[in-house]
Amino acid sequence: MSTILDPTDERRPVARSITMRPEQLEGRLALLDIRKPRGNILLDRLEELLAERYPKLEVKRFEKPTFTKPAPTEVRQNIKANADLVVEGLAD
Repeated sequence: MSTILDPTDERRPVARSITMRPEQLEGRLALLDIRKPRGNILLDRLEELLAERYPKLEVKRFEKPTFTKPAPTEVRQNIKANADLVVEGLAD
């Protein structure tokens, strides 16, 4: 059993569950760079490892304009239309 920690207001805890994981990694995977410093380095390496280990996986890269705000609707819709899975990269 995994515990999910939520950094928001603890006075009103929200019940959350872990999303079902696919049995195999194939299809279209979005790597979302939120534009924090060195996040692209993390995602570059992750893309290399994924290509080596999962040849049926098509990796697509996406970027937010800034890490200080949520992804714009256009970016989210583009990811939804072009990817089956998403990995969001953070770094500092």
